Amino acid sequence: MVEKMNEQIYVIPLRDVKRAPRWRRTNTAIKDIRAFLARHMKSEDVKLDASINEKVWERGSEKPPRRIRVRAMKFDDGQVQAELAPE
Repeated sequence: MVEKMNEQIYVIPLRDVKRAPRWRRTNTAIKDIRAFLARHMKSEDVKLDASINEKVWERGSEKPPRRIRVRAMKFDDGQVQAELAPE
């Protein structure tokens, strides 16, 4: 059985997606979320819940949200699972 080590809520800024072409901004936002969680939770194994994907893609590929609130849980095997945090 895998135990949950720690749980953290992050507000991830996605303002840097403006550097990507318009049609690729949401893809860049997903990569940025994954990179943010890998850096802050100190793990390369990051799994994103479908709720995060749906929230980011809500307005299409050209207009991702400016920031997203995420609850990340790190398990003792090093895996990080993230889901959309309630507002």
